[in-house]
Amino acid sequence: MVTILSGALIVLSSLALGVGGLAITYRFVPVSLLQAHYSATGAIYAALYVMFGISLGFSLFLVWQQYEAARQTVEAEADAVQRLYWLADRYPDPERSRVQDLAVSYARVEVEDEWPLMSRGRVSPHAEQVAQQLAEAVRDLDPKTDFQNALYTDALGRLDVLRENRALRLTEVREGIPSVVWVVMVAGAVITVGFTYLFAMRSFKLHAVATGALTIIVVLLLFTVGVLNHAFDGDVRVGPGAFELALKEMGQ
Repeated sequence: MVTILSGALIVLSSLALGVGGLAITYRFVPVSLLQAHYSATGAIYAALYVMFGISLGFSLFLVWQQYEAARQTVEAEADAVQRLYWLADRYPDPERSRVQDLAVSYARVEVEDEWPLMSRGRVSPHAEQVAQQLAEAVRDLDPKTDFQNALYTDALGRLDVLRENRALRLTEVREGIPSVVWVVMVAGAVITVGFTYLFAMRSFKLHAVATGALTIIVVLLLFTVGVLNHAFDGDVRVGPGAFELALKEMGQ
């Protein structure tokens, strides 16, 4: 809901500025002057909006790929935790109970502790501590049979998957589009919309509709990039659903 309200506010504010700038242009710049340079202005604008469109499209594609990668990372991490739980089931106590209890604890601390912190760009020291304890418990397993030895090898592989995907997730919490890219995109948006002021029309209302439509599309695309830029923040984010499902399965 917060994302929708903030998006609506940004779009309306940008629309008011865009149409307001057009009104000022009509007020102080003669229409005949704009019409006299229409050909040159059109050629420049064609190159301008192509370059801006490519840049914006690439940025949108990049953040979407990052968002999908974050979702797959979380699913792989949660699956590794759940797999460790079931692999330990073929070991006797107390080894089995220690691994299984820590697997459940890790999934729970992710849902209850680390996810709320990630929305603020932080990570949980407690979750890291439990992850280290789980790794130690898995490595301390003592296989007695060939079957347990195969399970132990599989468990070590799953542990590597867990640690790798946890590291990737924590990196994704801190990373986003560099500030310089945002400067380029916002500047390109302002110039692209502002350049439409140089195309005079007989009807100001028609020109305002065209400029307003372009402004809305550009701002919505920029807003989408901003929303997807941080996969674990905001209303549109990668949630802890995979860990919640793992908790449910391990509870059964």
